[in-house]
Amino acid sequence: MADHYIIRVTAGHTYDLDDHVEVPVNRPDATRITHEHMDIELNVRIRDYRGLPRGSPSHSPYFDQEPHANNKDQYSIAIRFTPKRPEGTGSSSGSDEEKEEVEGISAADLQFGNDFDHPIRDRLPPGFGTAMNIVKWWIDPGLEGDAYADMPYLYGPALSSFNAVHAGAGHHDEEKGGLWFEEGGDDHGVRRRRDWGAPDDAKARMKWALRAENKEKWVWEYGKTYGVDFYNPYVDFNEFALRLPGFHLPIIKYWDGQGLRQEHQPKRSHQLRYVLRNRATGQPYLVVLFTLYLKEDVNEDGTLKPAALQATKKASGGEGEKGKPMEKDDMEAFVKDSDREKANGTNDDDVD
Repeated sequence: MADHYIIRVTAGHTYDLDDHVEVPVNRPDATRITHEHMDIELNVRIRDYRGLPRGSPSHSPYFDQEPHANNKDQYSIAIRFTPKRPEGTGSSSGSDEEKEEVEGISAADLQFGNDFDHPIRDRLPPGFGTAMNIVKWWIDPGLEGDAYADMPYLYGPALSSFNAVHAGAGHHDEEKGGLWFEEGGDDHGVRRRRDWGAPDDAKARMKWALRAENKEKWVWEYGKTYGVDFYNPYVDFNEFALRLPGFHLPIIKYWDGQGLRQEHQPKRSHQLRYVLRNRATGQPYLVVLFTLYLKEDVNEDGTLKPAALQATKKASGGEGEKGKPMEKDDMEAFVKDSDREKANGTNDDDVD
């Protein structure tokens, strides 16, 4: 079934496809997205890529580097971002070292994960609960969400979700595939990490960041640049399969979308989106959208046929009210639920 589809990756600062640009997968040039809340650079890499735009490299040298070669990582979302101070707020006087209070986005509020703007509960596969237990136990104990809600979501704190966190600009190295971040930071970032007690090791930092009191210490500072990388060997975007330890699931059978095309009606596009967002306000900072199209809906030059593009916009929130941040009442309820879960304790198992 996967042979009938082709994948396209876009990114923007909202859910609206009109605000998105096509991401050149596996190319070292970073995609730049700038808005009032953040300056962002982005690289997306997918092993053995066969998607859009036409002529995209099938391979990135990123996957030849360690730890990715040994891990057999299947994809990477690497982000360099600089949070901006909200308009109308002033900075504190004195140097950074003299300030008692560091200004920025709390680690408790900066989230990364997946969400949908319509229910998917009727399309969840048998064994989905088992898969989620594996993900939370083996991959990311910090994840919170509800796949059965009217607007399903699965978010984790960015500080515990990203495999690599570099408190600084990191590097752009074409020989390594573009943006390249290793755990650590520049001089200022390393001092901050040590002041807050964050471990130098990535796995130890991910475990450390699960505790509420540690998330309250860390601040993603306004005007400072950070590099983060999210990668794993579990999602195969070419075969559209989820391969967890001891568990295999062909995603294409269940991925967000409807069944067979009705006559004269374009098939709803299959979509998976990753979102960097603010938990307190519901504000998205970055939306990376992986969309599957039937090959017959894509022109030879890689552009989308009008009906396919319209269907994607509708599904991704480009029309009507879909894809917008939660309303205030919904967000307050979500925050209360999350706080209640934190109060009930945190999984302190090792992150692998």
